[in-house]
Amino acid sequence: MRVSEAAGHTLAQLDVRCFFGLIGSGNFHLANALVASGASFVAARHETGAVTMADAYARVSGHLGVVTVHQGPGLTNALTGLTEAAKSRTPLLLLAADTSATARLSNFWIDQAGLAASVGAPYRRLSSPRSAVAEIAEAARTAVVERRAVLLSLPLDVQAGECEPPTDLAALASPAGDPASPDDVASLARILVGARRPLLLAGRGAVLAEAREELERLADQTGALLTTSAVAAGLFAGNPWSLGMSGGFASPLAAELIAAADVVVAFGASLNMWTTSRGHLIGPKAVVAQIDLDPNALGMHRRVDLAIAGDARATATALVEALGSRRVPGWRTTELMAQLRTGRWRDQPFEDRSTDEHIDPRAFSRALADLLPADHTLAVDSGHFMGWPAMYLDVPDGRAFVFTQAFQSIGLGLSTGIGAAIARPDRLTVIALGDGGALMALPEIETLGRLRLDALVVVYNDAAYSAEVHHFAPEGAQMETVRFPDTDFAALARAVGVEAVTVRSPADLSAVGDWLKRGRTRPFLVDAKILPTVVADWLHEAFQGH
Repeated sequence: MRVSEAAGHTLAQLDVRCFFGLIGSGNFHLANALVASGASFVAARHETGAVTMADAYARVSGHLGVVTVHQGPGLTNALTGLTEAAKSRTPLLLLAADTSATARLSNFWIDQAGLAASVGAPYRRLSSPRSAVAEIAEAARTAVVERRAVLLSLPLDVQAGECEPPTDLAALASPAGDPASPDDVASLARILVGARRPLLLAGRGAVLAEAREELERLADQTGALLTTSAVAAGLFAGNPWSLGMSGGFASPLAAELIAAADVVVAFGASLNMWTTSRGHLIGPKAVVAQIDLDPNALGMHRRVDLAIAGDARATATALVEALGSRRVPGWRTTELMAQLRTGRWRDQPFEDRSTDEHIDPRAFSRALADLLPADHTLAVDSGHFMGWPAMYLDVPDGRAFVFTQAFQSIGLGLSTGIGAAIARPDRLTVIALGDGGALMALPEIETLGRLRLDALVVVYNDAAYSAEVHHFAPEGAQMETVRFPDTDFAALARAVGVEAVTVRSPADLSAVGDWLKRGRTRPFLVDAKILPTVVADWLHEAFQGH
């Protein structure tokens, strides 16, 4: 069997059910073999889009993300998506065709190992036909076990060689997380016993560990309030003691309460500058404990008083057992619960500054939130607009918010939403974009229409790179380089089979309500003409230190 064919069968035996990519001569046979083995293939229109779809698919589904690209420009086009996945520690396998070892003068030759190293992705290369199957399986297992985005190079001469077909390969499985040491558990239990205002802060590690139930039990025992990092938004949805997200997207009430905590325990959260609002949200006298599977993550972004290596769920379970029947109110009161019921961003008053031509982004987001079904996924791109959907739209569970922000690139959101929609076809996917990011990702609007996904694309369109406008305009700078003529996204969407509407007032959203009621047989795009003078609350913090 040819190695190119064996590669496809190998991945199928490892239980790869879906993969993404762009096909060229270098990965044609591999992709066909994987399809013949039963996996579904999603053809993107740009390589970074393909990698980002696989990234989001992995985050939402819990399965390995797999993507394949052509040699040379196929890989260089994929680098932004690969960088995001690498920084996010997404279990992803990027199968890149490569020139033969002796073909250094080929137009397609690049230093693939050097590219992988530059973005923090582990690199593997098939060394011979005889070892190819084992090397492919090893690369996939590295991606899953270490939660890494792995670049695997497939040289053309190795692909053309003959090898034995793969047999008896075990399906990929993530390792079970270990709890913290008994001494660390005892130390943290003592800290929690002495806390008057404890706060449990859950990050992506808590989502991956499926730690909601255990963390809520621990919070009930200790009287703690609950919050999450942005990427873990929704983990505590529906819990009356949840503050929602910590960081720049926190509501005023949430920010006040987080800053008042005397003990903060982070489970699988890095405590980076975004989650802590550059340190302002954690009081100077607060005792901070951090639990993470990766010892290198402990104390990486800020000082912690107790650094604990361990799985979020297993450690929370151990703490519950250590505390026994203890159950105290902490700072939970009936008055505070009443405040929390009306403390969300959607409940905050604001001056609606909408005009006949433009809608206030807050009014638009609140009206959109009232239309959406409770069970949906929310994918958000980067840009000035991103706070509005993050703050105003509900997130029903810990895997329902997909936020490709590790590299802070705009233009990944549409592909993120496509990957998420493929991972969860049973629920509506809402994809929030700015106009700049939407135009960067324009080829994938065709992908969305071609696949007829159950998706609602919302473009916050103010015809500008607004983060730069609002940051530099107060300096008196000229804005011609970051402002543009208005784009008719509705017309662009209709051209590729996506239903669309232009929104200038809440009444225009009735078209979305109609679409939601009549079966959603095609995706829908909203071109929201956003008032360009409303500045997001989080923007000043984002630009501090730039």
